[in-house]
Amino acid sequence: MRLWAHRGCSQRHPENTLLSFEKAAEIPGLTGIELDIQMTKDGSLVVIHDERVDRTTEGTGNVKDYTLSEIRKLHIYADERPCQKIPVMEEVFDLLEGRMKSGLKLNIELKNSVCLYEGMEEKIVRMVHGRGLREAVVYSSFRAGSLAKLRELDEEAELGILDSRVSDCLYKLKGGCGASALHPFWKGMDAEAESLKGYTVRAWMTGHLYPEKPTGTRLAFEALERAGITDLILNEPERYLVEESG
Repeated sequence: MRLWAHRGCSQRHPENTLLSFEKAAEIPGLTGIELDIQMTKDGSLVVIHDERVDRTTEGTGNVKDYTLSEIRKLHIYADERPCQKIPVMEEVFDLLEGRMKSGLKLNIELKNSVCLYEGMEEKIVRMVHGRGLREAVVYSSFRAGSLAKLRELDEEAELGILDSRVSDCLYKLKGGCGASALHPFWKGMDAEAESLKGYTVRAWMTGHLYPEKPTGTRLAFEALERAGITDLILNEPERYLVEESG
């Protein structure tokens, strides 16, 4: 089972922060890191999951209504290095570029199924190409049209289609979005495993994000593999790749 860090190490550190990405990049054997991008009012790519800033910062309102300078004034609480901020994509690449060129993958989810960010695809593809990181990046989105646009911009881009159920991922994929991978919710494996053979199936998890306490339950990878899952995007990969080996 290939393991990815969901929004970085988001169980023990604040999600989608440079701190959570740094901790994830230190994990031996980690396949990659997943993150989410949106756009500010003045067109900057920022890393945040929710369309609103309310849950993770002291601010209120939609990301799209903030300028970059305004959103950078917001704080994200953390026990360690408490002055975390919403990162811009340039900062993430500055942090991870070396490791990405050595094999670490980055799954960039375009959060454009609720807010349609005009020009987002062009901006992120240009940034990835400018850094020479094409082979290290997977793009994903719930919006099939966004993936089709990415395919037009880069015919060799690795694309993953998101949905809650793997059957819906398959439906979107067969509609011509250009994806080669399925990204369902891990409990949404409602298709026969045989029908998923040949696909990369990166299943994502939610819940128990920092600062919530983990349940202590361990995942049974064998059952997930039998369901057709090839990769898991989870909040505490260090629990399986560091603590288990130690």
